[in-house]
Amino acid sequence: MEQLLIKEIAAALGLESRLTAQVDTIMLDSREVKPASLFIAIKGERFDAHDFVPQVLEKGAEAAVCESIPKGVSGEKILLVKDTRKALLDLAAYYRKKFNIPVVGLTGSVGKTTTKEMVAAVLAQRYKTVYTQGNLNNEIGLPKMCFKLDSTTQAAVLEMGMNHFGEILRLSQTAKPTIGLITNIGVSHIENLGSREGILRAKLEILEGMENAAPLILNGDDERLLKAAKELNRKVLLFGTDNNSGFDLWAEDITQQDTSMSFTVCSKEFRQPVTLPAIGMHNVSNALAAFAVGTLLYIPPEQAAAALAAYVPSGMRQRVVKLEGLTVIEDCYNASPDSIEAALSALRDMPVKGRRIAVLGDMLELGSYAEREHLKCGVIARNSGVDLLFAYGENAKYYVEGAGKGTLYNNKSELAASLLAELEQGDAVLFKASRGMKLEDIIKVIYEGWNKK
Repeated sequence: MEQLLIKEIAAALGLESRLTAQVDTIMLDSREVKPASLFIAIKGERFDAHDFVPQVLEKGAEAAVCESIPKGVSGEKILLVKDTRKALLDLAAYYRKKFNIPVVGLTGSVGKTTTKEMVAAVLAQRYKTVYTQGNLNNEIGLPKMCFKLDSTTQAAVLEMGMNHFGEILRLSQTAKPTIGLITNIGVSHIENLGSREGILRAKLEILEGMENAAPLILNGDDERLLKAAKELNRKVLLFGTDNNSGFDLWAEDITQQDTSMSFTVCSKEFRQPVTLPAIGMHNVSNALAAFAVGTLLYIPPEQAAAALAAYVPSGMRQRVVKLEGLTVIEDCYNASPDSIEAALSALRDMPVKGRRIAVLGDMLELGSYAEREHLKCGVIARNSGVDLLFAYGENAKYYVEGAGKGTLYNNKSELAASLLAELEQGDAVLFKASRGMKLEDIIKVIYEGWNKK
């Protein structure tokens, strides 16, 4: 982060200050505060950061942004605002405007994080790139990423998540993307947004922070995004895998190997072979999105292909692990109906000598849609050629019902023991569930037990 004067910060928040100090860090965690920092006191569900302002100032923070003056603190170093969350966004928006660089604003129902990492990898071929770390994609996390920009930054990729209407709008108005990207329109958070059309409307809020001339990249394989592209009065780039009718970028010659995808990225200007060390058609789409950004920012196709060839899936996002005679697909960082379908499709297309086994845990945060969506995913599991289904969680019984087969478990230890006893040489097993189900507990048992079989 570049240094800011307290007076400058105050002005950005519509305030005045007599303080002459400057800061080089914006802090939200009182434990991390150090000299030359500004502390913003956010009220959370479990604590109110205003309670820590006295000790923050004692640690050397130059000032604190608060909604009220905490007890035992003079008002001299307090910047008083009505809403510190809004102040955080406002200050991040002010700071972001200091940098005349390409900023990719990225959202979608599924694949945001993977696409973000692929885009960042492609851009890193030419630019020093800042990109969203972990899940810092909300109204607290995105401002934190904006403050990572400095005079050496040449490009940024900022992921935008949401649960309700208005959130993408506020994030976009903060980040001011010079390029927008929407991966797809799924059913995540559908209970809050009413329908897929509502989700589309919420995702398109990304346009609110973009200049009229800023291009928007859309997944043409998504029928709602394809329709939206025809109705928007702006430059739109379409990518897709289903066909090349009207697409700016498309994939041909798609082949899934054991742990990778091979395909050719095509446009009117070039044909570029790509080998991606990740499986599934959805990852081909993610790679096409990264290529689309690269074409807008003058990354040669061969350099984009090289970046994607070196891509490494992060965390437990469809990471393929090859053991002695056993293939494990770790894909339990998160789950939604769309990502379950994508994971099952990848398992279906994987070359396997033995059986295809799926361990599916609950998809969380579906509300009243939970039964319907778990049933549908069970049907997809059956149609995807799953030989054995192990289901875990409160709503997992609907997987079994939809698939017409499988075993339901309410205890992870019992599931792990049954699965380990069942596994044979040549099998491939997929683990897929929402993060809160912690299927990694089962995976650990399988790894330890398989080595002893």
